Amino acid sequence: MPRKLLRRYLPDQAQLQENRVLRRFAHWFEHPNYWHLNRRSVAGGLAAGMLGGLIPGPLQIITASLLAWWWRVNLPVAVLGTFYTNPLTIGPLYWLAFTLGSWVTGQDGVATMAQMPSLWQLGLWDWLLALPDWLAALGAPLLVGLPLLGILLALGAFVLVQLGWRLSVYRSVAKRNQRVQANTEGGYKKAS
Repeated sequence: MPRKLLRRYLPDQAQLQENRVLRRFAHWFEHPNYWHLNRRSVAGGLAAGMLGGLIPGPLQIITASLLAWWWRVNLPVAVLGTFYTNPLTIGPLYWLAFTLGSWVTGQDGVATMAQMPSLWQLGLWDWLLALPDWLAALGAPLLVGLPLLGILLALGAFVLVQLGWRLSVYRSVAKRNQRVQANTEGGYKKAS
């Protein structure tokens, strides 16, 4: 069952209380839904992480946490859901958002995407400083495409988690029914 797997790897509320930096915010996240592992909470947490993951810079985890707080969904899943974006995936994701935005705004053939600054050539600090200029050069297609891609990724993640969770539950119920049926049939034969 997915709950057992998630419980093994995700932090709990006690770990948040033990962290000296996060301890001051712990009272905001006392609601049980932020830590509960059920189909709705995990799916919503992943959707919050998908939305927060496309926000540039260090605001990803903060945005995902605030969305989890607002929607009352699983906080650790929301935070971990932001990690699909990293220096290797941000370029292709922004290209996809730019392409989607240029298609939606009708600038399909007109808009050309500016080249992303190279992390390897600039170093981390200079790369972070060059990102806002790169984003400004991308203009309206990116401004429309990023939220649209975020919404599509969040909806897709929500639906996939819902379906995957249900499929897992159906499989475990079917296996249990097979075991019960095998045990009852075997029991009747022994009694004869």
